[in-house]
Amino acid sequence: MAENLFSTFAISGQGMSVERMRLAAVAKNIANANTTKGPDGQPYKREVVIAADKENKSFGDELDSQISLTKTSPEHSGNIIENPGSASADVISAYTAKDNTPPRLIYDPSHPDADKDGYVKMPNINIVTEMVEMISAQRAFEANASVVESAKNMARDSLDI
Repeated sequence: MAENLFSTFAISGQGMSVERMRLAAVAKNIANANTTKGPDGQPYKREVVIAADKENKSFGDELDSQISLTKTSPEHSGNIIENPGSASADVISAYTAKDNTPPRLIYDPSHPDADKDGYVKMPNINIVTEMVEMISAQRAFEANASVVESAKNMARDSLDI
C-alpha cells in the first residue's frame, strides 16, 4: 500500500477529506433540524457519511504483503515492496447517504404542517448525536493533521542526516 514517506501525505489527506465531509454533513443536519418540509414535501432526512477501504483487505493480509521478503540467499533480502510502481495511496472511498429512520412525531396542533391528529413530522435529527459526531470528526481530522506534521518532520529530519 504505502510505497514511501510521501504516500503518507496522500493517505492522511484522504482521511482529512472524509472528516471534512462528516463535518459538512453535521453542519447541514444541524441547520435543518427543524425543517419539516423539503422540496419533496417530506421532512429533512439526516445525512451520514459512509466511508470504506477500497481494497477490503484485512490488517493481517496487508501486513504480510508489506513485510514479505524475497530471499535469493540467506545473506540477502528482497525489497519490502517488490513492485513500487503498483503501490497506491488511494485507500479510502466515502459518500454521503440519507438516514432512512422514521421522522420524529411532535404533538403541535398549531403548527402549519400538523396532520389531522395534531402531529408534526420532524427530521430524524438528534442534536446531541450530531454534536458527538462533530467532536469525533474534529478529533479524527486533528489526528490526520498530526500524522501529516509527523511525516513532514521525519522527511525534514532525514535530510539533516
